[in-house]
Amino acid sequence: MIKKIWKKTKRVLLILFLSSLLYTIVCRWVMPPITITQIANTFGYGLKRDYVSWSQINYSVKLAAIASEDQAFPDHSGFDWDAIEKSLKPKKKGKKTKIPLGGGASTITQQTAKNVFLWQGGFITKFIRKVPELYFTKLIEWVWGKERILEVYLNVIEMGPGIFGIQAAAKYYFKKDAAKLTRAEAAMIIACLPNPKKFTVKPMSRRVAWRYPQILKQMNNLEGDEDIKNLLR
Repeated sequence: MIKKIWKKTKRVLLILFLSSLLYTIVCRWVMPPITITQIANTFGYGLKRDYVSWSQINYSVKLAAIASEDQAFPDHSGFDWDAIEKSLKPKKKGKKTKIPLGGGASTITQQTAKNVFLWQGGFITKFIRKVPELYFTKLIEWVWGKERILEVYLNVIEMGPGIFGIQAAAKYYFKKDAAKLTRAEAAMIIACLPNPKKFTVKPMSRRVAWRYPQILKQMNNLEGDEDIKNLLR
């Protein structure tokens, strides 16, 4: 009985591994047709989405995403262990924690893996999601590479209620293509992360109004970094 169960389990795991690997390879060249998060939003907020290629995304958008979400993105292998270590350290009582710029424990690669292959959710579902998130994070680092990860990230993440990807966000907020966004407009859109339903771009929430000038400063600071220049050229 146990042998039969183990045999079936191995078969299921093998099928899951091969299917996930095949889908990841396909998504190396083809944008994900739909994600769980997009499906979930369709019922409450609708779905505004328009995928664009790497060359159709303004340089400032790519730089703003790295400056705000993951400043070590060009250098790490999927996980920012220094940021993870800092996040695990106990906070002193009464000490206010500031929202970091590029200092969060969740990297752009992890966020991409979660958005493309997995789901959003509360504490329990987040805990269940961790193991497959680790797997898909490493898988896309190996199969896709940094440029493709950032390209997919900027196409699939939610940037407003039911608004997915930088092209849909640029059209909705500024009536222009993602390729024509100004530096400030790019920073405003990225500033709505990680909670675009709460931190609205238009009307501009207090959090976005505070955060986007900070992102602009970080963009200026990072622009001379050789690894970032090589990735975004």
